[in-house]
This record gives sequence, C-alpha cells and structure tokens, in this order.
Amino acid sequence: MKQLGVRSVAYIDPAPAGVRIRPYGITDHDRVRRMSDRLSDASLYTRFFSGTPRIPEHYLGLLENLDHWDREALVALDGDEILGIAEYVRGKDRPWRADLAVLVTDPWQRRGIGSVLIGCLSELAARRGITEFDADIVLTNRPALLFVRHGWPSARSTLDGGAAHFTLPLPIPIPAGA
Repeated sequence: MKQLGVRSVAYIDPAPAGVRIRPYGITDHDRVRRMSDRLSDASLYTRFFSGTPRIPEHYLGLLENLDHWDREALVALDGDEILGIAEYVRGKDRPWRADLAVLVTDPWQRRGIGSVLIGCLSELAARRGITEFDADIVLTNRPALLFVRHGWPSARSTLDGGAAHFTLPLPIPIPAGA
C-alpha cells in the first residue's frame, strides 16, 4: 500500500502518526460498514442528510462501483480500521467538476483526518482534470462550514434549505504566509 502525499497542499497538517491514506479497495466494504459503530446520529445526518442509524447499504454499493477516475474514494486507516473516507464523483455534464463528500468517525473528528483526506483527494482530482469541487454542507455542521470558509476563501456559496452549497476551486489555495 502506497501512502499518498499532499505535496500541492503542503500547508495541511500531515496525517497523525500511524494513519495511512490510500484508495478505497475491494476489501474495504466491511471496514466501512464497521465505521457505523463509531458514528453518532449527528455525524451520519451531516453526511447523508437523513436520519439513518447506520451507513446506508446503498452507499456501500456505490463504493463497490468506483472506477478510480470519475468516481474516487480515499480512506484513512489506523491499523485495520477505517477512520474516515473522502470521495468525489465527477459530473457527467460538467467533467471539470465533481461532488465532494467526507465522513470521519467521531473519535477522530477535529484531529486533521478530514483535512488530510481532502488534500490528497484534491491532488488526485486536479491531476485528473477536475478544477472545482461542489460540496453541500448541513448548516448545523459548523466545523465543516468553518473549514471551507478558512481553507477556501474564494469559495462561492448559496443556501438551499438547511444546507449551504459550495463551489470550491482547485487546487486548494495556499493561505498567505503558509
């Protein structure tokens, strides 16, 4: 397993010691399913926009159909357990844009896992011709809203009901002084 670097987003903190970042693989299905045991109702809601008690089977099925070009997912692992997953899905009608989603288990939130996953995924996406991410964030997910506001000062946003829709240009801008 190769650990992905974050050369183009070097200002993002590296993964905590012992955490590996790699593409989602065929053997990860049960690992992602087990993530549900370490996710609160709030975390599941902010990722799936519904009151699901576990990671939905439909979502697990979508992960099985990754092509690692138009649809990519990276996982953060500590030993044999997945701590977080970040994915993009390229738009069919706008191939330069992709939807972005991130899910990090509760014990690992606010420890840089999401930032590292987004940094690595952004690097891959940019190399594959993607110039913008689209991200929908539930308005109650304050940490994610702050991450976007501070990490992407040029992000454009609109409100849609209880969520903010962001357009995030790639590469991730490097803040002044970084």
